[in-house]
Amino acid sequence: MLEETPHILVVDDDTRLRGLLRKYLMDNGFRVTVAASAQDARRQIRALEYDLVVLDRMMPGEDGLSFARFLRGETRMPILMLTAMGEVEERIDGLEAGVDDYLPKPFEPRELLLRIKTVLRRAPSRDQDETPKEIQLGSVRFDLDRQSLHGREGPVRLTATEASLLRVLAENAGRVMSRNDLSSQCDINGGERTVDVQVTRLRRKIEPDPRTPRYLQTIRGRGYILRPDE
Repeated sequence: MLEETPHILVVDDDTRLRGLLRKYLMDNGFRVTVAASAQDARRQIRALEYDLVVLDRMMPGEDGLSFARFLRGETRMPILMLTAMGEVEERIDGLEAGVDDYLPKPFEPRELLLRIKTVLRRAPSRDQDETPKEIQLGSVRFDLDRQSLHGREGPVRLTATEASLLRVLAENAGRVMSRNDLSSQCDINGGERTVDVQVTRLRRKIEPDPRTPRYLQTIRGRGYILRPDE
């Protein structure tokens, strides 16, 4: 059914690439809307809710990194960033901004398709209505079924990767999870350093003092463990 087909927003100032991505993704079963700039994309997301944003990093005006920070503050939509910058620190900058995955240019369309499917697969469902399972982490609680986090002042926004990471840790509460385990089960690309970055970001949202974590602890030489309240 059309309404069940994932709807992707492609944001890129390259007219030719934008058109090629639109055709390729539509040929592979997605609904696709395109935007030529961050300003254009802002108008699009005010009108519709999308399942994923494919976002170019280098754009005139507001760049992709700035727009990713805006998106992460306003929505839970997964973000896959396209970039001509292949340096590790550039990817880390994107992850810090809330990007869920990175794909360097030039890329193979099939790899883009696979990465989109992976990000969508780990993204929280928007309409799941099963009986929730929750864990308490001090003043915040996490609903494992809906992959949603709530604090005293209301919902706490998580990226798709953060939600997936917290779910896996919660499902294995009290058990040490290696970085390789987390990378594999949460579909986190980029190796151990990327897992560490995602853990650091997650701690900022669940820990009273992220510098001395109470709930998401590092086990030196082994990995991470989540210790929720009883």
